[in-house]
Amino acid sequence: MEKRIIIIYKSSTGFTKKYAEMIAGEINAALADFKTVTAETLSGYDTVVFGSRAHAGRIDGYKKAREIFRKASVGKWILFVTGATPNTEKDVVEEFWKNNLTEEEMKKIPHFYMQSGLCYEKMSLMDKGMMKFMVMMMKKKKDKNDNEKEMERLIASSFDISSKEYIMPLVSFLRQE
Repeated sequence: MEKRIIIIYKSSTGFTKKYAEMIAGEINAALADFKTVTAETLSGYDTVVFGSRAHAGRIDGYKKAREIFRKASVGKWILFVTGATPNTEKDVVEEFWKNNLTEEEMKKIPHFYMQSGLCYEKMSLMDKGMMKFMVMMMKKKKDKNDNEKEMERLIASSFDISSKEYIMPLVSFLRQE
């Protein structure tokens, strides 16, 4: 019997949706926007993959997703998060996970980070304001390391550093399940 997998995504500027579509296409999984998902929707699937963005240091929509997963009694769920931080910033990404997942979740829930980018044109006014404030604060900082200089350069305008290669660890994991 073939395992049934659904990829659900919460996307604001399009990066998470783009990655969710790529993943679903690679493994022939169902795909759904998080806005339409209920516990009943998930009941027919063996594995649920939830994708969202890193937003203000948090996983956007994760609290609600966790409640839905528990109500649906989903046996296996996997998490992926997209963000502007390059994958090479492993310490930053690891700290992000520690700040968002409990110790138990860190052990039990497979989680994957995928660098994506920023799209100021699709951001809410509040998000644009937060990012512009962050750019301003970074410009004021003295003695920046090379990574901070690069991040300051990147977040000054919209950019896309997403790539199909960044889905492959998750795709490989799902194929092995």
